[in-house]
Amino acid sequence: MSDQLSLDPTLDRDGGASADAPFETVVRGAGLPILIADARRTDQPIIMANDAFLKLTGYHLDEVLGRNCRFLQGPDTDPSEVDKVRRAIRDGQDATAELLNYRKDGSTFWNSLHLSPVRNAQGEITYWFGCQTDVSERKAQQLALLRSREALLADVNSRTQDLEAALAQKTALLHEVDHRVKNNLQLISSLMLLQSRRLEDERTRLALRGMLERVSAIATVHRRLFQSADVTRFDVAEFIRDLTGDLAGSAGRDDLQLRLDLEHVAVPASQAAPLALVVNELIGNALKHAFPDGRPGVVTVSTRTSSEGCILRVEDDGIGLPPGAPPRNFGMTIVQLLCQQLRARLELQDRRPGLGAVVTIPVDPALFA
Repeated sequence: MSDQLSLDPTLDRDGGASADAPFETVVRGAGLPILIADARRTDQPIIMANDAFLKLTGYHLDEVLGRNCRFLQGPDTDPSEVDKVRRAIRDGQDATAELLNYRKDGSTFWNSLHLSPVRNAQGEITYWFGCQTDVSERKAQQLALLRSREALLADVNSRTQDLEAALAQKTALLHEVDHRVKNNLQLISSLMLLQSRRLEDERTRLALRGMLERVSAIATVHRRLFQSADVTRFDVAEFIRDLTGDLAGSAGRDDLQLRLDLEHVAVPASQAAPLALVVNELIGNALKHAFPDGRPGVVTVSTRTSSEGCILRVEDDGIGLPPGAPPRNFGMTIVQLLCQQLRARLELQDRRPGLGAVVTIPVDPALFA
């Protein structure tokens, strides 16, 4: 027999033709490490091994024959991969497994094992044919890639934590600024209110009260920004709910109704103050000028989102404007200037009865999410 392989003589015990020749031909012609085990004997001992297998594992032929191939396993061999082989032998089926195997000198290599049953004419499994491939280089590359990925993920996580900490610090700083601005504006409002009570001239007192309402509106903006978890956006609907309560109270008119139809709309925080003043002026004008001489009425405030951005409507059923006469009061002048700052479009509508003001503010659609 060739030095390249060995065949256990018990293969001929049933009196049939020797399997030596076909097995030798197959094994000798293969460049890959090959084992053949006897399926009919206890523990499926190895009966044949080629030089490629001996070279891969470092064992001599006489150290391999008669042993189960589990002798190649070691402490770090994956039990789940070993179970694949066991189940395949139990069920008489092909199996492929990747095993960390050990050479004679204790060094390791990754073995991609393909196991197949060999059946006789009666369909009985007589041998197990095992072909091995050394995939250590591929495994090393996979391990290096995995370690690189883990290092990258660790770096990303570290940077993310740094960014989150920086964002939290920035958020806390902005909240502190909004809190201080709110407190300062409330102090200014208190001083203006105190001063207005000392004035004798009614027109001056009314002008000062108008400025007081504007300062209070901006103070409300900073209060809401201080309370918000997201410092980048400003909730217009919630602000309007706060503001209308203050304006209705200052108007002192029980015969006027304020109706709110508010869809959730957010704008960038940088637009909060000018938009708040626009809302304040439009609602304030309606309450002060649309219902003279105790005339009752309704002021409706609504917000919507559209492809154009944020749509703000302030409508009343009051006396409206004189025919052909555009509004000339100071409040509407402020609204027009602020709309230019916001790059918004202002449209006044004669509702007969009443007046409607529609303000369209371009806003990034992402803020509506």
